[in-house]
Amino acid sequence: MMIDPLRHLSVFKPHAFGRKRVDVIGCGATGSKIILDLAKLGIENIHVWDFDTVEEHNVANQAFGNPDIGKKKVEAMKDLVKKATGTEITIHDERVDGSQELGEVVFMLTDTMASRKEIWDRALKFKLKTNLLIETRMGADNGRIYSVNPNKPGHIKEWEATLYSDDEAEVSACGASTSVGPTAEIIAGLAVWQLIRWFAIEQGGDDSLDNEVIFSLRPTMFLSRKF
Repeated sequence: MMIDPLRHLSVFKPHAFGRKRVDVIGCGATGSKIILDLAKLGIENIHVWDFDTVEEHNVANQAFGNPDIGKKKVEAMKDLVKKATGTEITIHDERVDGSQELGEVVFMLTDTMASRKEIWDRALKFKLKTNLLIETRMGADNGRIYSVNPNKPGHIKEWEATLYSDDEAEVSACGASTSVGPTAEIIAGLAVWQLIRWFAIEQGGDDSLDNEVIFSLRPTMFLSRKF
């Protein structure tokens, strides 16, 4: 049985979203939760990329459970989504380096900033097919969510200005040594909401997308801006 979207049809209509392809690169703390959220919205054409294996320490902050330890993350994710929603996701057990074909919406959630820059330069920037890139960064009690069109010069300029090397990172990519499950859940929820808002705008809705969202949990604070 597939997901019944009755409770959120006023916010997101999966039948209108149709077969648009959504790629999630990275099945870590944020990625694993984002994938489940997308499937529970009723999105069906989900492609998931990761080459890692579920380890014991992943259970504390990711969507996986103890029975998944030792499995490839993409295989475990496929099983979790199928059991939770009935949706069959497409999995890719490989490292994304920018040579792969990606869809209209891309969540970029790899472990390093260097890998994100590589994917951006080779597969996203001015490549026309992808109309929404959502990229997140996480600290123990804070995070950032970026939502940009990689074909708009203004978005490109502003997003590239936020990049830094892995050596100088204050807010990490998803490979942070300290990773708190509830922080990842907040980031995942905000990231999926950016897709919801983007699609509503595409459908003619009265909204405008925040391109950068920054939050802190100690103290509680949210900031956002448009590019």
